[in-house]
Amino acid sequence: MRILSGIKPTGQLTLGNYIGALRNFKTFQDKGECFIFIADLHALTLPIDPKVLRSNSLDIAAFYLASGLDPKKCTLFLQSEVSAHAEANAILQNYLYMGELSRMTQFKEKSHTMKDSAIGLGLFAYPVLMSADILLYDANIVPVGEDQTQHIELTRDLVNRFNKRYGKVLIMPKAEVGKVGKRIMSLSDPTKKMSKSDVKGDIYLKDDMATVRKKIMSAVTDSGSEIKYDVEHKPGISNLLVIYAALKDIDLQAAEAHFKGYRYGDFKKAVADAVVAELEPFQKRYQEIIRSGKVLDILHAGAKKASVVANATLKRIKHAVGLLDENQ
Repeated sequence: MRILSGIKPTGQLTLGNYIGALRNFKTFQDKGECFIFIADLHALTLPIDPKVLRSNSLDIAAFYLASGLDPKKCTLFLQSEVSAHAEANAILQNYLYMGELSRMTQFKEKSHTMKDSAIGLGLFAYPVLMSADILLYDANIVPVGEDQTQHIELTRDLVNRFNKRYGKVLIMPKAEVGKVGKRIMSLSDPTKKMSKSDVKGDIYLKDDMATVRKKIMSAVTDSGSEIKYDVEHKPGISNLLVIYAALKDIDLQAAEAHFKGYRYGDFKKAVADAVVAELEPFQKRYQEIIRSGKVLDILHAGAKKASVVANATLKRIKHAVGLLDENQ
């Protein structure tokens, strides 16, 4: 079984990224052949400072390693170091249509405040490159956040369309979304997802522990005193329950039962303790990895391994559509 996922190096990674993605990646490397990459080409769809992009890319690689990913078990690489991604993107863009791309929720959300003259083609065609990322590795399973499942469905449509025309060339992927913690919300506005841009409402993975505690203790809660999972009427409490349950590897019902009779202040302190207990050793591992100076070597070695797999698939795609290669 092939498993593939990646994170885009824009903004600082948050507790939401950790719970929804990083924390779970290490379980996949023991389930099959695992490819985890840094989606740095995707980061170019909106303006980003080159120094920030480089720094964020190194940070994500170190976060991958700190979360337990082992380069001996899992291929870690930069998307931009494997040229097959760009080449497959150029071919596969002909098999997805403008109407489909314009209906993508993420595109509509990111572009609705922008003038047409400021919307880059890369932002519009983001799902094409994402499809190329997935299909190059014959991925069976793609761990994603809930907001990315629409892109996986579009990739599946592409596979059906391409294979109907050329035969069984592409492997059908399937999205896998975590059951608990799949969507961590902002602490300052629990109706919005934790999204790298809300300094008060986001817990960043590089925040010091005093800041982490302060943010959780300042989290918006709700009227009443009952600690209950009810997204509609108690979104703040529900969000904190999700965070606690995810970090303790329990279901929401067990989390609710644990906090029955707690006051809000004591409940928040318990959540803060759980978050600190998880992030403090994680940060120490991250800092050790950065100091080791080995991150780039690991990424370069991973790109070589990834290129072998990606180029074999690219060759299959090119042959299917009628493009000549150097052996013809």
